[in-house]
Amino acid sequence: MAQHQRRIYLDHAATTPVDARVIEAMQPYWSEQFGNTSSIHSIGREALQGLEEARQTVAAVLHCQPNEIIFTGCGTESDNLALRGVAWAARQSKRGNHLITTPIEHHAVGETLEQLRELHGFDVTLVEVDEYGLVDPDAIGRAIRSDTVLISVMYANNEVGTLQPVREIGQIARARGIAFHTDAVQCGGSMTLDVNQLHVDLLALSAHKFYGPKGVGVLYARHGVDLVSTLTGGGHERGRRPGTVNVAEIVGLALALKLSQERREIESARVAALRDRLVAGVLEQVPDVRLTGHPTRRLSNSASFAIHGVEGETLLMALDLEGICVSTGSACTTGEAEPSFVLTAMGLPRDWAVGSLRMTLGHLTQPEDITTVLDVLPRVIDRLRKNDLGLSD
Repeated sequence: MAQHQRRIYLDHAATTPVDARVIEAMQPYWSEQFGNTSSIHSIGREALQGLEEARQTVAAVLHCQPNEIIFTGCGTESDNLALRGVAWAARQSKRGNHLITTPIEHHAVGETLEQLRELHGFDVTLVEVDEYGLVDPDAIGRAIRSDTVLISVMYANNEVGTLQPVREIGQIARARGIAFHTDAVQCGGSMTLDVNQLHVDLLALSAHKFYGPKGVGVLYARHGVDLVSTLTGGGHERGRRPGTVNVAEIVGLALALKLSQERREIESARVAALRDRLVAGVLEQVPDVRLTGHPTRRLSNSASFAIHGVEGETLLMALDLEGICVSTGSACTTGEAEPSFVLTAMGLPRDWAVGSLRMTLGHLTQPEDITTVLDVLPRVIDRLRKNDLGLSD
C-alpha cells in the first residue's frame, strides 16, 4: 500500500475508534479524580460520584434502574456473568438444569454454555436457525421444559448482522418465568436498548463497539434475577462483580453510549444507504457471490457475503494490501481453510462457507470509500480466482 493512500476501515463490528469527546471525559479520572471508589476520603468520593453518574447515564439509555447496571471488564465478561451467574443460582436453589440457545451465538456465549454442559452437567438445547440465521420464536417456545432456567439469544449476529426476534422471545420467556439473556454487543450504537420494550432480563454491552474504550462492559440484570457472582473478592458492584472499579473507562463508556444513542437514527440511516449501495454493487459486479444474513432484518451497517472459489483470509490479506480493512468468519489455523460456524449453521456448503467476507460500516465510512471498494474488490477476487490463490486444496 502506498504511504499516502488513505486506509478504508470496514471492520466496525470488530472495534471502533474512541470518540475524541470520550477521551476528554476520561482524562480527569486518570490524573485528578483517580481515587478508589471504596475510599471514603474526598478523592475517593469524587471518583465514586463519577462512577454513579455514569451508572445513571447508562440506566437512562436502557430505561432501567441504576442498581440494575453492573460494570464489567468487557462484553465477554458480561455474557459470562449472566450465563454462569443465572445457571449457578438456579442450581443452588434447585430450580432447574436446562439452558436454551442457538448455534450461531458469539463464542462468549456458545463456549460458556458448552463449558457449563461439559464441566457442570447442565443440559443445553441448541435451537436451529434458518438460511438467514434467524431463529423462530415458536421453536424457542417448543424447546422449553419444566426445568428450563435460562434462554440466551443474541440481539444481532456479529458475523452476518441478522437481527433476532428478541422481543417475541422475551415475551415467551417472561410468560414462562424463565430468565432471558441477550448479547447486545453489536447493537450499542444502532438499535434501541430499552430493556422494557425488549422484554429482556439480562443484556450485555461492550464500550469499544460504540466508540468507547476497550476493556469495559456492562451487564444489565433485572431486579429479582438471581445471579451468583463468577468472581470472588470484595463487595464492588453490590457484590456482583468484585474488583477495583475502572472509573475512567466507565465514564467513557457512559458518554460513548449516550452519544451513540443520541445520533442513532441519523447515523443508522446514513450508513444503511452506504451499505445498500455496497451490497448492490458487490452482487452486480462479482459473479458467484451470495449475501449472507437476512436481506432486510439486519444491522444497518452490516454487509456480509459468501464468495465461491475464494478463501476468506486470503481475500482479507489481499484487500489489506490495497488499503481496505475487512474481516472474515472463516479461519485458517491448520493450513486448510475452515468454514465459518455461523454460515455452516445456516446451511451453506463448505465451499461457500470458507469464502466469507464481512464489511461493517461506521462513522469513518464515506461515500468515496464505497466507490473505491466497488472498484477494488471485483478486481481482487477475479485475480485470486484466475491465479488459483483464492481457495486452498
